[in-house]
Amino acid sequence: MKFTLRQLEIFVAVAQTGSASRAAERLALSQSATSTALAELEKSYSQVLFDRVGKSLRMNDTGRWLLPHAMEILDRARGLENALGAQTALGPLNLGASLTIGNYLATLFLADFLQQRPDSRVHLTVHNSTDIVAAVARFELDLGLVEGNFQHPDVVVEQWLRDELVVFAAPGHPLAGRQTVSREEVLDCNWILREPGSGTRSAVEHAFGEDRHRLAVRLELEHTEAIKRAVEAGLGLGCISRLALRDAFRRGSLVPINVPDLDLRRSFYIIHHRDKYISGGLALLIGHIRDFTGNATSTDDIVLTPVP
Repeated sequence: MKFTLRQLEIFVAVAQTGSASRAAERLALSQSATSTALAELEKSYSQVLFDRVGKSLRMNDTGRWLLPHAMEILDRARGLENALGAQTALGPLNLGASLTIGNYLATLFLADFLQQRPDSRVHLTVHNSTDIVAAVARFELDLGLVEGNFQHPDVVVEQWLRDELVVFAAPGHPLAGRQTVSREEVLDCNWILREPGSGTRSAVEHAFGEDRHRLAVRLELEHTEAIKRAVEAGLGLGCISRLALRDAFRRGSLVPINVPDLDLRRSFYIIHHRDKYISGGLALLIGHIRDFTGNATSTDDIVLTPVP
């Protein structure tokens, strides 16, 4: 063969970072060694894999075709190395999760996974759902866990768990303590919501339908804990996963607002690139995620340790 695994590894790193210098930093190589290896790979097959735009490298059609094949070869090579060495260690596996999943579920099943396989390595990236889908589509993540069914032509989406959002307020809010509240009444209030691009924000806007433009969004925040603090301070209503509100409701620092004519149900999904090679280690992680939630069909069925 004219190519080496090292050349493929360098090609993938350059494709993911967009520059030879950043790829060299990732792989602990010199920039000259990285550039030379990439040039030799292109020269061996008389193919150009990147368009040179200033100091950046952008994959062309040939590079985009090669990327999933190169990653599959590297994944298979790592799997073979582990098998030949009779190793129990897995990884590194790159997992991405949206904020609700990353903060309230991922750390639980990853802790259990790593306790069973202490020599394995998993890197968890936590961003909003749109960013996680984009990273999976760029092969930057092996696997993603997101809120909401985000459609992308290169991404396979599998339903995992059902979840429910809850409108909530500070105990002193005018709507607190009511048995039910109408859609019109909550539309007359100020809101503290997640930023556009998050699965939670998309679910809220979908629930309000044509009335979404009437939401008086006083503040947009990227973290659920920040939203809870702002609502506790009396700045307005919030709407996030019931999963993130269990302890606050138990303590009474926040209270649910029952709005019967709002459908706030949604699902969590497991996603991966359709051309991603599912290595043995990645298959074990996916299986562990599903086994950890067991027979639970909803986040309400999952037991969380209460926070004082």
